[in-house]
Amino acid sequence: MSKNLIPILSSALGSEKTFEGLVRQLLSMLELVTDLESTYLTQIDLEQGLQSILYARNSKSMTIPEGLSVPWGDTLCKRALEENTPYTNDVAHCWGDSDAARVLGIATYASTPIYLEDGSLYGTLCAASSETKPLTPKGLQFLQLFAQLIAQYAQKEQLLQQLQSANSALQTYSYTDALTGLHNRRAIFEEFARMFAQAQRNEQHVVIAFIDLDGFKQINDVYGHDAGDAFLIAVGQRLTDGLRAGDLLGRLGGDEFVVGGLVSAPALEVAEVISAIRARIAPLLLGNYDLGSAQLVYQGASIGVVMVDPHTSTPQDAIQLADAAMYADKKYRKHSH
Repeated sequence: MSKNLIPILSSALGSEKTFEGLVRQLLSMLELVTDLESTYLTQIDLEQGLQSILYARNSKSMTIPEGLSVPWGDTLCKRALEENTPYTNDVAHCWGDSDAARVLGIATYASTPIYLEDGSLYGTLCAASSETKPLTPKGLQFLQLFAQLIAQYAQKEQLLQQLQSANSALQTYSYTDALTGLHNRRAIFEEFARMFAQAQRNEQHVVIAFIDLDGFKQINDVYGHDAGDAFLIAVGQRLTDGLRAGDLLGRLGGDEFVVGGLVSAPALEVAEVISAIRARIAPLLLGNYDLGSAQLVYQGASIGVVMVDPHTSTPQDAIQLADAAMYADKKYRKHSH
């Protein structure tokens, strides 16, 4: 049997691309080698004190359920590990007080621990049967060999998950303004590219509001840069809370913010749309700000709003137009006060 198993094992190691696929093949082979009716892989969380069955193969009446989690302290695996008893065909005599063994009807049981490179206990590889059956030394060797193979793949799986998590965090960081948590300049332009493509498909227009915080330099000069940062954070939060769920919001840099959205209004209603957007944004920024070291009554920002046809304008064009409209508003506000 073991000679016939080698090419099957070699094929499994070469062809399987997933951890689950490999484990399921090994469990199937383990059944052939041990002649036990249930084979399964567990994972152990020592901090939570739980053992969970990740994957199981059940060929007869006895069923080891996948996904089952049980207290680690009351498992046959823990007893076998602590008592250095990798195999017994008399579970009732060896561990007669085990509720799990009695409920599942386990008569023969074999297991081996799975350790990762750092020495931590990952889980156990087990085989069990409701009948009394012998386990040959060759069967025990394969049990240990398969445990080593699973340990190697589990190590790779964990490393891959860590790399994916790190990559996701890095990507999030590269697209996020560190101070406010909003989209940064890079993210804004990429999101606008998607927004313009969507608007083209749906025959919509894109509205962009360019916001410049009037008097921000004076806030920094009078109250200090910590207060200035607190003000920027508060502005970002007010805009986040006050805008629609589908609106794009980001910080271009310094005291400049941008808002984008889609509208289905025809070109004849441009003025009405722009007026409505301004009326929605401007009040969000007015009023009292608690900056920690100072209280500020803010008189508002300069806001430039434009509506563009995505078929004839690019995101860069639209932002430049909104920027120009913002400067026109700033000039008007300056002369009107």
